[in-house]
Amino acid sequence: MALEEGRLNRYIARAGVCSRRGADALIDQGMVKVNGQVVHAYWHQVQRGDAVEVNGRLVSPRPFEYVLLNKPKDTITTARDTHARPTVLELLPERMRAGLFTVGRLDRNTVGVLLLTSDGELGHCLMHPSYRVPKRYIVRTRNPVQAHEIAQMRAGIMLEDGLAQADMAVLLHQGDLRQVGVELHEGRYRQVRRMLEALGHQVAHLERVSYANLTARGVRRGKWRRLESHEIRRLKQLVGKRKHNALPNAG
Repeated sequence: MALEEGRLNRYIARAGVCSRRGADALIDQGMVKVNGQVVHAYWHQVQRGDAVEVNGRLVSPRPFEYVLLNKPKDTITTARDTHARPTVLELLPERMRAGLFTVGRLDRNTVGVLLLTSDGELGHCLMHPSYRVPKRYIVRTRNPVQAHEIAQMRAGIMLEDGLAQADMAVLLHQGDLRQVGVELHEGRYRQVRRMLEALGHQVAHLERVSYANLTARGVRRGKWRRLESHEIRRLKQLVGKRKHNALPNAG
């Protein structure tokens, strides 16, 4: 779909005026015109060439943003925090923040690779477990992790929200039994921490080192960069391949 087309509320949000919910409110209040006529339906389909005004000002959508952030400790992956704690969006220039959301979550004390985008379709596909997007972590525990516990992580550990299973779990160094590599395709909140806690381990440090095979190489903690066009293309190919494989066989 072209940038100039789509639902009216989405169009306004993409223009950076406000969130989609905020756009609904503006539409309800009669502050939005399409081709000079007030429109009260947020689902109104904007067509190529339409002139959209918000409170008398012409607006138009921005291209999608795709950002890789190396998340620091003590930051929250929500747009706003009721306790006034710093959020990851505050690490970006204010002009970029409208319409951006985090692709999945990292808890306050987890660091590393975090994607943000304004591309809702791609972002929600990447977050859905059925697309099996790989996420890799390095964990440091307070006490040594035993080989049978690594095997248990791969076999599955029952948590309060169901069975949690690592696609891969390994001891990263034979001489250091406190450092574990974990790969998941699920995105349950604090899943890696909870799996290790269920085995009786306290996590001292947790870093996501890759998401969909993207790493934070060259991006210092607390800094960010826009994805390159070939990286965006690979993400879309990954989602497209998973979607194709999920389709039932014809005939």
